[in-house]
Amino acid sequence: MSSGSLGRQLVACLLNVSEACRKDLVETVAKAALYNPEGVRREGTTVLNIFNDHDYNRSVITIVASINSIREVVLSACEKACGLIDMRTHMGIHPCMGAVDLIPIYPLGDEVGVEDCAKEARAVTRLRSCSGSAVARGLTERVPGTSAFLFGWADSPLQRGLARRRKEMGWFKKTPDLQDIRPDMGPQPQKRFGLTGVGASPYVMNCNVTIDTQDIAMGRSIATAIRESTAGGLPGVQVLALPHEGAVEIACNVESVKGNPPSHLTSGGPWPSFSIDGQPYCHAPASLITARVAELAAGQGVDTKGTALVGFTPRECRGLAELALSQGIAEFWKEQHRIRM
Repeated sequence: MSSGSLGRQLVACLLNVSEACRKDLVETVAKAALYNPEGVRREGTTVLNIFNDHDYNRSVITIVASINSIREVVLSACEKACGLIDMRTHMGIHPCMGAVDLIPIYPLGDEVGVEDCAKEARAVTRLRSCSGSAVARGLTERVPGTSAFLFGWADSPLQRGLARRRKEMGWFKKTPDLQDIRPDMGPQPQKRFGLTGVGASPYVMNCNVTIDTQDIAMGRSIATAIRESTAGGLPGVQVLALPHEGAVEIACNVESVKGNPPSHLTSGGPWPSFSIDGQPYCHAPASLITARVAELAAGQGVDTKGTALVGFTPRECRGLAELALSQGIAEFWKEQHRIRM
């Protein structure tokens, strides 16, 4: 199959694991997605990026594969992560609940819809009979003792968003009480593995802006001001303020929104756009988020220190995946700095 044909069937999983200090361990998890237990490479699969944050003790692994193979790819990585990461000894600033904290699956290709990704997400968490094929083994069967909750399109029929589901699970609490949690799949969460969020949605970009202060209250006021749920906030933006490397980071999940961007927010330039199932989607650009944070911080006499993207925009993700697959590069995260599109 040509890279162009494969590109139409691609999906991305931005796998969040609760480890960053042990780089070799995180790379071992990434390689479990790329190679089977015998060390044979899985065709049509690449890891584009590994983002490590030591303060957060959290890594995001950008995995891309076809919709038909993403389940096995993701489960293999999760199985490895659960065997190597013990939440009983985990320490980090970023809130988390699971050794594998988050498994979001996003469509990249023209022939893949969000509901296709949702079906695969649900299959990751439980046994599901597939027409014409064997029964799929989900995470809770593959790694006994693991538990999961569903969000987004995978949370059928309610389709509750990640922020809401995290709140329901107690994710934002400093010390979540696992005994109070009622997971959607698996047993009562155990301290060893914690709880994993599994879901699907249009692509979510991660954009973190650092402000030059240690005043977390100021950071929280800025986070509140740009959050989507606040009047005058930015569409699709879910945000936390967290202490980070002696400053405060405004950590944003930037959800894709259906349709065209609000006209009053496009003066700084066009919003990145793409389509899913023939429907237009867009997302707030990092430049707009950075400018809004800088404006709010300056109003309190504080400068920004920089902006970091965790992974890529949807268009970049698909383009780099097609490049990696056409050149047969599985461990693309090692090559990306020398390759320019």
